[in-house]
Amino acid sequence: MGICRDSRHKRRETGGRRQSIHKKRKFEMGRQPAMTKIGTKKIQVVRGRGGNSKFRAQRLETGNFSWGTEVCTRKVRILDVNYNASNNELVRTKTLVKGAIILVDAHPFKDWYESHYGRPIGLKKGAKPDAEEKPKVSDHVTRKIAARQKQPKIEQALDDQFVSGRLFAKITSRPGQSGRCDGYILEGKELDFYKKQMAKK
Repeated sequence: MGICRDSRHKRRETGGRRQSIHKKRKFEMGRQPAMTKIGTKKIQVVRGRGGNSKFRAQRLETGNFSWGTEVCTRKVRILDVNYNASNNELVRTKTLVKGAIILVDAHPFKDWYESHYGRPIGLKKGAKPDAEEKPKVSDHVTRKIAARQKQPKIEQALDDQFVSGRLFAKITSRPGQSGRCDGYILEGKELDFYKKQMAKK
């Protein structure tokens, strides 16, 4: 029982040493970090206290990510780890942890947006949309799409990411505990903030 989550070994606030009145206990036990990497899915089941299970993800390649403003969630590929506020070493080793800023594949979101709004996104400057034959749809669907097109377009910073086919996202699940890597797409002020942080590196 090497890793222990107790506080008895810590010094007092005044700096004095504390006398430990008992040995380590099983309920204070900690485990090695999962250090989840990007790769073919591999999950280990760990028995916890009370017979409960934890799902220790050792490798993951996909996750469910939500596009908040459009209320759209898609299963997408995880491509890279770009920023971690707690430790740069986790970026170098491409470790998936909660709160990490990662790059995900933009194509599932792009396909959904273009079919939902009937207009292209992620076009390079000066490029014209492909003149493809649009599938025949009913008048009702045509009117619905026309009404949706009146809504404002997505912000420029997000549109620029669709050009590259990659989106910045934040992990909100705990891969080492739940065995999943889920999160949301960065937008607005939060996206601007993390872009500045990544530029500092």
